[in-house]
Amino acid sequence: MLHKRRGNPFTEGSRELFDLAGQGRIDVFFLGGAQIDGEANINLVRAEGRRFPGSFGSAFMYSVVKNTILFREEHSPRVLVPKVEFISARGDPAALVTGKALFSWQRDKRRFRLESVHQPGDVRADTGFSYDAPASVGLTPAPSAEDLTLLRGPVAKAIAADYPDFAKRVWGIN
Repeated sequence: MLHKRRGNPFTEGSRELFDLAGQGRIDVFFLGGAQIDGEANINLVRAEGRRFPGSFGSAFMYSVVKNTILFREEHSPRVLVPKVEFISARGDPAALVTGKALFSWQRDKRRFRLESVHQPGDVRADTGFSYDAPASVGLTPAPSAEDLTLLRGPVAKAIAADYPDFAKRVWGIN
C-alpha cells in the first residue's frame, strides 16, 4: 500500500521506508518473487526468458527486517524452484506462505520445514525444492469467526480502495 499516496505516510517516498528498516523499526515485511528456491533466495528480475519489474530495494529490506515473510499464491515447481535463475535477494525469512502450505525457515540448516498444509494434497510433488517435514503434517488452522469478520470487513474495505481487482477476486467487492 506504500505506492498509493493515501496509504503512504512518507513524504520522501521509499527513502524513509528504507531508513526505518535500517533502524529496526519495521516489524514485518512481506516479500514475493517470480521464483523462490529452497535456500530462501528470491528472483524478481527474470525467469523463463521473461523480464520482471526488478527488485527495488528488496535485497536491503530482506536483509534488515527480522520478520520477512516470503509469500506466493502459486505453489508449483515453476515458482518454487531448486535454484532461482537470478538472485534478486537472499536472507533469513521467518516463513514461506503459499496457496497450499506454510513453511518455517530453519536458519541453522538454511532449509525450509513444512509446518502445515491448507488442504490435503501432495505438496512435495508441487514443490521444486527439497524441504524437511515432520512424520505427520497437520492442516493449517482455519481462521476464527472474529478473524474472518475483520478480514471481510475493515481490512477488505481498506484494501479495496487501492487494490479493487484483488478485493473483487478475494471478497467479491466491486
